[in-house]
Amino acid sequence: MFDVLVIGGGNAALCAALMAREAGASVLLLEAAPRAWRGGNSQHTRNLRCMHDAPQDVLVDAYPEEEYWQDLLRVTGGLTDEALARLVIRASASCRDWMRSHGVHFQPSLSGALHTARTNAFFMGGGKALVNAYYRSAERLGVVIRYESPVDALEIRDGRFVAARVGSERIEARSCVLAAGGFESNREWLRSAWGQNAQGDWPADNFLIRGTRFNQGVLLRVMEQAGADMVGDPSQSHCVAIDARAPLYDGGICTRVDCVSLGIMLNRDAERFYDEGEDFWPKRYAIWGRLVAQQPEQIGYSIIDAKAIGRFMPPVFPGCKADTLPELARMLGLDEARFVATVERYNAACQPGSFDHTVLDNCHTSGLTPPKSHWALPLDTPPFYGYALRPGITFTYLGLKTNANAAVHFQGQPSPNFFVAGEMMAGNVLGKGYVAGIGMAIGTAFGRIAGTCAARAAKEGI
Repeated sequence: MFDVLVIGGGNAALCAALMAREAGASVLLLEAAPRAWRGGNSQHTRNLRCMHDAPQDVLVDAYPEEEYWQDLLRVTGGLTDEALARLVIRASASCRDWMRSHGVHFQPSLSGALHTARTNAFFMGGGKALVNAYYRSAERLGVVIRYESPVDALEIRDGRFVAARVGSERIEARSCVLAAGGFESNREWLRSAWGQNAQGDWPADNFLIRGTRFNQGVLLRVMEQAGADMVGDPSQSHCVAIDARAPLYDGGICTRVDCVSLGIMLNRDAERFYDEGEDFWPKRYAIWGRLVAQQPEQIGYSIIDAKAIGRFMPPVFPGCKADTLPELARMLGLDEARFVATVERYNAACQPGSFDHTVLDNCHTSGLTPPKSHWALPLDTPPFYGYALRPGITFTYLGLKTNANAAVHFQGQPSPNFFVAGEMMAGNVLGKGYVAGIGMAIGTAFGRIAGTCAARAAKEGI
């Protein structure tokens, strides 16, 4: 019998497995995906949001705890557990040396990654390099890893983990860490969570999945049915407006289109529907998926002109390009007259100012609904560009309620040997909204806590 069973194969699961093994526990990690697709959504990430009180290697200036907390508070609208959120924030200040000890390398923020040089530490080689480094370290330390091993049932007795089942195989362990992700790849569950809109459409039918196809939410269902305490709204998620031509699964970060704040966003009816310049892009990019999901046919169109080129990371897929606004409207399949009228109203509302995309500048609109609060420049310089965008679900926020020890709870009581980390508990911190890099911060903090506590529980239970 193993001391610790870790179910999952992404960042949180690997952090848990490594910490448990470092604490002297024997560890078995079960990854549902084949080896080539290992790593869950973590393989598609690229950075970690880090608190720091002074410049640190790849991070410039300072990003103190209170500013980090206020950034999180704004995007969640207060739907967050402050104690657990601050635990994550503080842990982000001290985890990188440990990460480096397991082969993770960092690099400065890329020049096209807007406003992140101060707040986010980027992984050299991205998330795939990070999970590969962790797997190499885990193998070297003696963690037993099994691929293509989806757990479909759990045995729980009086709030204690007893065993997991992979098909007909029964696997016992003295303690267990759940880190198997959300339910974003389960289309029927997404349909149920989002329901039908006023037009009779099922919005979830038009969602793309930015992350892994293996996150079906099987163990979330199992735990819910077993009476575990749950947290979060099933319709809330890390939901980004991504290129409508992206693949159904595993498009990852390269499907993002980061020019929204530099132009205007239109719906199918060629109408604007939200303030594109509300705040810095890393604090607002993840609201646009949900906003687009609420539009007719769940599609939006980001429109920019030549002045925006070079000010954002170029998308993988080129956009539609035209020398005139009517031509661009036709290429996008939008009503030509409405499109031109919307752009002209916006242009007329733009007020003179000093444009600076690195700050919350004074370029705004006047008398326009919705307004554009910052970076409002007229779209008057050809060529013009347009990108069709769909909602891209990264991970869902429905999860297991937990505490500072990462314990699973049943009827308000923490389990003595059952722990949770990563997306399966992120809803404790993220009730809604997102700020770049917080997902990896949550997974790293609670993965390490869960692994440590699971190893301790296993030793105490012998």
